[in-house]
Parts: sequence; structure tokens; C-alpha cells
Amino acid sequence: MIIGFTGTREGMSIRQRQIVRAMLSSAEEVHHGDCMGSDEEFHELAQSLAVRIVIHPPDDPKLRAYCEGGTVLPTKPYLIRNRDIVDMVEFLIATPKEQTEPAPGRGQGTWSAVRYARGKRKPCAVIKPDGAVDFVLGLLIKQ
Repeated sequence: MIIGFTGTREGMSIRQRQIVRAMLSSAEEVHHGDCMGSDEEFHELAQSLAVRIVIHPPDDPKLRAYCEGGTVLPTKPYLIRNRDIVDMVEFLIATPKEQTEPAPGRGQGTWSAVRYARGKRKPCAVIKPDGAVDFVLGLLIKQ
């Protein structure tokens, strides 16, 4: 399975990391956005499981993690590369910093990727900081 990832730059909670690691057991390839925090942690998990990695770096280097290993695609603006990740994968994993989805607003890259996936009817797992998982397919369906 080809899995995409989006998450907060504040990093994943312990429960989020545990669940993401378990979900990666079925991955043959993963895509992430190469930012500090959750993307870096996701990259390390994928590397530890010897999963093929595709990196979608942002064109603004300020928050870039510069992860090494894997295929590095050309840089793009944050929201465009998030959409590319969603478009190129079969399943999206999201690890937001919030327990509940906030109203759309600036600076919500993780949630904008989830909303885009929802609009594309792309399967998605939103893993909350406490470990609760909401599965998304077009509409929000709680586990």
C-alpha cells in the first residue's frame, strides 16, 4: 500500500507514534512533506521499517527537516505539496495537534490535507493526540 502522511510540526504524541508505526506495517511506499516535527518522526519510523520513502519538500526552507534517504521531489508551496501527497497515495495518515477539527483557517496544513482527502474521497485515518482514530472517506466516520 502507498501511504501518505501529514502532521503537526510540534511532533507526534507517544500514542500517535505507536499507532502510526502499526499502520506502517502494510506500507510498501510512504510520502511525507519533510517538515520539522511529525514528518521527521514519520520518516524515522518508515526508515526503521525499511519502507520506500518519497519526500515532498516545501519551497519555504524555514520549517524544512531536510530528511535524508528516499526520493526527493522538487520543492513546492506547502498546500500544493500537501495536495500532491494526497493525490499520489492510496491512504493518508494525519496526526494533528488538536483533538477536534477546528474551523478552516490559516496555518492548518494538517487539517487542510485531511479536508482535501475527504473531498477526493481518499481513505484517511486521523489519529488524535490521545490515540483516538477517526477514519475518513468522503464523510467522517468514527471508529
